[in-house]
Amino acid sequence: MISGIHGSAWTAVMKDILVLSLVLFIGIYMPFHYYGGIHPMFQAVSEAKPDFFTFPEKGLNLTWYTSTVLLTVIGYYMFPHTFGPIYSAKSGNALRRNAVITPLYTLMLLFILFVGFTAVLQIPGLEGAAGDLALLQLVTKTFDPWFVGLIGAAGLLTALVPGSVLLMTGATILTKNVYKVFFPNTTDEKLLIKTKLLVPVLSAIGLYFALDKGNSLVTLSLMAFNLATQFFPPLVAAFFKNSVVTKHGAFTGIIVGVGIVAYVTITKTSMATLFPFMPSFIQDLNIGFIALVINAISMVIVSIISQAIVTVKDKSQTI
Repeated sequence: MISGIHGSAWTAVMKDILVLSLVLFIGIYMPFHYYGGIHPMFQAVSEAKPDFFTFPEKGLNLTWYTSTVLLTVIGYYMFPHTFGPIYSAKSGNALRRNAVITPLYTLMLLFILFVGFTAVLQIPGLEGAAGDLALLQLVTKTFDPWFVGLIGAAGLLTALVPGSVLLMTGATILTKNVYKVFFPNTTDEKLLIKTKLLVPVLSAIGLYFALDKGNSLVTLSLMAFNLATQFFPPLVAAFFKNSVVTKHGAFTGIIVGVGIVAYVTITKTSMATLFPFMPSFIQDLNIGFIALVINAISMVIVSIISQAIVTVKDKSQTI
């Protein structure tokens, strides 16, 4: 709220050092503590749950997983809060260095998976939203309270870094793109004050939905990525100098894509329900991928129509 993106950057440095150290330690310690090693852990889970390491034939199968990973990769760079650090980068070389180093963070997921596999047999009842508490329940069962507090502090920092950037970005978008439209004479100083005042308001709204809804963090995250990915087609079109895409087409495509994701999420429908006549590999696709395709098609069609309308108007004015 006060320190801005610099505060988020320094918090990120502290967070990374603490989190990476804890993830490495816990990810290695847990399998050895409960099973005597990583290989015995996989053997124990496989014997207790034979189908745990295989994809089902329908539903959340390999097709769904592949399309979800693709959407997640694309959507990561579509979130508005990712643009802020780019604009505040020291130089182009800093951006290139981050592009090389950032993927290395995904290696930490391996150790996080080890913790999750350990919790499968050690913490019963990890279904749905209860799975969000797997790490906390496992470390509470394993370590002394002071170490649990240290892990909680790392978790708090992990949430603060992206959370602070998200809040600042959301507040900035609302003040500049909404408030400024209705009150165009507002000075930049007053706009900055209103942006800062919006941060705790958005925090309270986010806290309400986090505590009120029963969805798991994974479900909420995937829904967010499905929505953010709808910005991808117009972004790609903007890279071309003589793009056929118009603002009307881009706006229509985003609205259509977001509308499909919102409808499917609210009604809890699936591809199999909407298109029962389709082949199974299409029915199992992530709905966000289908929305992305329809988004792109709508964008191109409306762009062509809008350009044709402009051409006709220009000709009529010339005559």
